[in-house]
Amino acid sequence: MKIYFDHEKLDVYREAIDFCGWADDFLAAISAKAAAKDQLHRASMSIPLNIAEGNGKFSARDRARFLETARGSALECAACLDVLFVRKLAAEQQAGQKEKLARIVQMLIGLLRKFSERADVLREDEAVYPAEHDYDHEQEHE
Repeated sequence: MKIYFDHEKLDVYREAIDFCGWADDFLAAISAKAAAKDQLHRASMSIPLNIAEGNGKFSARDRARFLETARGSALECAACLDVLFVRKLAAEQQAGQKEKLARIVQMLIGLLRKFSERADVLREDEAVYPAEHDYDHEQEHE
């Protein structure tokens, strides 16, 4: 692919474009109409579109906002794949594509560390979530 724009130089953008192309082929093979199918289509496009737009922003804050949106869309794609599988609209779990999405998320977090002071709270490497919750806000309304 010939490079015309700066965002095309980013590995994360190329990975996102690759996933977007795969998603179109994957979705074309699903004949059933499903909200998760439509959502996967939109979310898979959102990843490279937000990377490209964010990369063109001059302020770190604007850039981070678009990269955060791209990250959210990648996570949404992973959830859509799960939904399509559990609803038996996809014949098999798409582990290889979820691994690609995990790499995309990790790369986006790496970029966010450069542009956002909040990036250190972003993690996708922990499999266990804390069991304790802070319910102070709910008790205030009693």
